[in-house]
Amino acid sequence: MENLKLPHNHGHHEEDLQKKLAQTGDFQAAAEVFRQLGDSSRARIFWLLCHCEECVINISALVGMSSPAVSHHLRQLRESGLIQSRREGKEVYYRAADNEQSRLLHLTIEKIMEITCPQVGKADS
Repeated sequence: MENLKLPHNHGHHEEDLQKKLAQTGDFQAAAEVFRQLGDSSRARIFWLLCHCEECVINISALVGMSSPAVSHHLRQLRESGLIQSRREGKEVYYRAADNEQSRLLHLTIEKIMEITCPQVGKADS
Protein backbone atom coordinates (compact mmCIF):
# COMPACT_ATOMS: atom_id res chain seq x y z
CA MET A 1 0.00 0.00 0.00
CA GLU A 2 1.33 3.38 -1.00
CA ASN A 3 1.95 5.86 1.81
CA LEU A 4 -0.64 8.60 1.34
CA LYS A 5 0.14 12.22 2.16
CA LEU A 6 -3.06 14.10 2.95
CA PRO A 7 -3.41 17.79 1.98
CA HIS A 8 -4.26 18.76 5.60
CA ASN A 9 -2.71 17.26 8.71
CA HIS A 10 -5.40 16.88 11.40
CA GLY A 11 -3.31 14.67 13.66
CA HIS A 12 -4.87 11.38 12.56
CA HIS A 13 -2.86 8.25 11.98
CA GLU A 14 -3.39 8.21 8.22
CA GLU A 15 -1.63 4.87 7.75
CA ASP A 16 -3.98 3.10 10.19
CA LEU A 17 -7.04 4.71 8.64
CA GLN A 18 -5.87 3.87 5.15
CA LYS A 19 -5.30 0.21 6.09
CA LYS A 20 -8.78 -0.09 7.57
CA LEU A 21 -10.41 1.69 4.62
CA ALA A 22 -8.69 -0.74 2.25
CA GLN A 23 -10.64 -3.63 3.82
CA THR A 24 -13.59 -3.05 1.50
CA GLY A 25 -15.06 -6.50 2.21
CA ASP A 26 -15.69 -5.53 5.83
CA PHE A 27 -17.54 -2.40 4.73
CA GLN A 28 -19.51 -4.39 2.14
CA ALA A 29 -20.66 -6.81 4.86
CA ALA A 30 -21.75 -3.92 7.09
CA ALA A 31 -23.57 -2.23 4.20
CA GLU A 32 -25.41 -5.49 3.42
CA VAL A 33 -26.72 -5.75 6.98
CA PHE A 34 -27.90 -2.15 6.95
CA ARG A 35 -29.47 -2.69 3.53
CA GLN A 36 -31.57 -5.46 5.03
CA LEU A 37 -32.95 -3.06 7.62
CA GLY A 38 -33.29 -0.24 5.09
CA ASP A 39 -36.83 -1.48 4.45
CA SER A 40 -39.18 -0.48 7.28
CA SER A 41 -41.22 -3.69 6.92
CA ARG A 42 -38.10 -5.83 7.38
CA ALA A 43 -37.01 -3.66 10.31
CA ARG A 44 -40.42 -4.14 11.96
CA ILE A 45 -40.34 -7.91 11.39
CA PHE A 46 -36.78 -8.15 12.68
CA TRP A 47 -37.64 -6.08 15.77
CA LEU A 48 -40.67 -8.30 16.45
CA LEU A 49 -38.56 -11.45 16.16
CA CYS A 50 -36.07 -10.02 18.64
CA HIS A 51 -38.88 -10.15 21.20
CA CYS A 52 -40.62 -13.41 20.37
CA GLU A 53 -40.62 -16.50 18.20
CA GLU A 54 -43.51 -16.56 15.72
CA CYS A 55 -44.88 -18.33 12.65
CA VAL A 56 -45.53 -16.56 9.34
CA ILE A 57 -49.29 -16.33 9.86
CA ASN A 58 -48.92 -14.63 13.25
CA ILE A 59 -46.20 -12.31 11.95
CA SER A 60 -48.49 -11.40 9.05
CA ALA A 61 -51.32 -10.54 11.44
CA LEU A 62 -49.06 -8.55 13.76
CA VAL A 63 -47.49 -6.40 11.04
CA GLY A 64 -50.58 -6.19 8.81
CA MET A 65 -49.02 -7.74 5.72
CA SER A 66 -49.84 -10.73 3.53
CA SER A 67 -48.15 -14.04 4.31
CA PRO A 68 -46.30 -14.08 0.95
CA ALA A 69 -44.92 -10.59 1.59
CA VAL A 70 -43.80 -11.58 5.10
CA SER A 71 -42.22 -14.77 3.74
CA HIS A 72 -40.24 -12.70 1.23
CA HIS A 73 -38.86 -10.48 4.01
CA LEU A 74 -38.15 -13.47 6.25
CA ARG A 75 -36.15 -15.15 3.49
CA GLN A 76 -33.97 -12.06 3.08
CA LEU A 77 -33.44 -11.70 6.83
CA ARG A 78 -32.57 -15.39 7.16
CA GLU A 79 -30.11 -15.27 4.25
CA SER A 80 -28.37 -12.31 5.88
CA GLY A 81 -28.00 -14.26 9.15
CA LEU A 82 -30.19 -11.92 11.19
CA ILE A 83 -32.92 -14.47 11.93
CA GLN A 84 -33.14 -18.22 12.26
CA SER A 85 -35.97 -20.69 11.88
CA ARG A 86 -37.02 -24.04 13.26
CA ARG A 87 -39.65 -26.47 12.05
CA GLU A 88 -42.18 -28.07 14.36
CA GLY A 89 -44.39 -30.42 12.34
CA LYS A 90 -45.81 -28.37 9.46
CA GLU A 91 -45.18 -25.05 11.19
CA VAL A 92 -41.99 -23.00 10.84
CA TYR A 93 -41.10 -20.59 13.64
CA TYR A 94 -38.79 -17.60 13.27
CA ARG A 95 -36.77 -15.61 15.78
CA ALA A 96 -33.76 -13.32 15.82
CA ALA A 97 -30.47 -15.14 15.45
CA ASP A 98 -28.45 -15.60 18.60
CA ASN A 99 -25.40 -13.69 17.43
CA GLU A 100 -23.66 -10.43 18.19
CA GLN A 101 -24.77 -8.86 14.91
CA SER A 102 -28.48 -9.39 15.68
CA ARG A 103 -28.13 -8.20 19.27
CA LEU A 104 -26.33 -5.04 18.20
CA LEU A 105 -28.88 -4.26 15.49
CA HIS A 106 -31.75 -4.84 17.91
CA LEU A 107 -30.18 -2.45 20.39
CA THR A 108 -29.55 0.09 17.61
CA ILE A 109 -33.17 -0.03 16.44
CA GLU A 110 -34.46 0.43 19.97
CA LYS A 111 -32.08 3.33 20.67
CA ILE A 112 -33.06 5.05 17.42
CA MET A 113 -36.75 4.59 18.21
CA GLU A 114 -36.15 5.99 21.70
CA ILE A 115 -34.42 9.05 20.24
CA THR A 116 -36.91 9.68 17.44
CA CYS A 117 -40.05 8.68 19.37
CA PRO A 118 -39.41 9.85 22.94
CA GLN A 119 -43.12 9.82 23.85
CA VAL A 120 -43.60 6.09 23.16
CA GLY A 121 -44.27 4.28 26.42
CA LYS A 122 -44.31 7.52 28.45
CA ALA A 123 -48.04 8.27 28.28
CA ASP A 124 -48.50 7.51 31.98
CA SER A 125 -45.71 9.84 33.09
